[in-house]
Amino acid sequence: MSKSQATLSETDSRRATYQDVLDAPPDKVAEIVDGTLYIFDRPAFLHAVASSVLGGIINPPFYHGRGGPGGWWIVDEPQIHLGENIVVPDIAGWRRERMPVPPDVAYVTLVPDWVCEVLSPSTRKFDLGDKSTVYARAGVRYIWFVDPIARSLEAKVLRGGKWVAIATLHDDATVSLPPFEAFSFSLGDLWPPPTVHKVVPGEPTDEPESVPIAASQ
Repeated sequence: MSKSQATLSETDSRRATYQDVLDAPPDKVAEIVDGTLYIFDRPAFLHAVASSVLGGIINPPFYHGRGGPGGWWIVDEPQIHLGENIVVPDIAGWRRERMPVPPDVAYVTLVPDWVCEVLSPSTRKFDLGDKSTVYARAGVRYIWFVDPIARSLEAKVLRGGKWVAIATLHDDATVSLPPFEAFSFSLGDLWPPPTVHKVVPGEPTDEPESVPIAASQ
C-alpha cells in the first residue's frame, strides 16, 4: 500500500499491540512490525489507480473463474495478523483449497498465498524491507511489487525462507507470472493513459496550470 507519508510511533518502550491499531486515527492505516507501530496516510491517487486496476484484472479469471481457473479469494487491503505482526497489503490472495469460506471477521490470521504491495517513495524502504521480511517469516509464497512511478512490476517467490526474484517487467510488458501465470495481461493497463492534448510551450491557454498526480506520492 502506497502512503503519502509514514510516521513511526515510539511513545514508550513497550511493544505495540492490536489496541494501538484500534486507537489509530480512522483516516490512517496502522500496521505493526516487530513490535513497532507504523501509522500511514491513505494511498495517493496514482497508487490507488494501479492497485484498483490490478485487482480488477485478476478478479475475473481467478476469483470468478471467467477466462481463468478461478479458485482464489482476492481482497483489497485486508488486515492480516501474522503472530504479533499486523499488516495491510494493498492486495492479498488465498487459494480456496486453503480458505474454503472467507471468515466473517475484522481481520484474517491465515497466511495468504500471495500479496502485492504498490510502492511509493515514502514507503518503499518499509515495503521492500521489514514488511517483506515479515511475509517471508510467515510463509507467504509469492509477492509482487508494483511501482507506478517507475512503471514496473517485480515478482518474487519464497524459497528456503528467502525471496527469490522471478522477473521484473516494465511499461507495457505482457504479464504472465506465478501464481497467476494461467492468465496474461498488459502491464500498461495499470498506468493512467498519457495526456491526449499537450500544450505547446508559449501557447496561450485558458486552462489552469496542472499538477502531476505523481507529485503527491
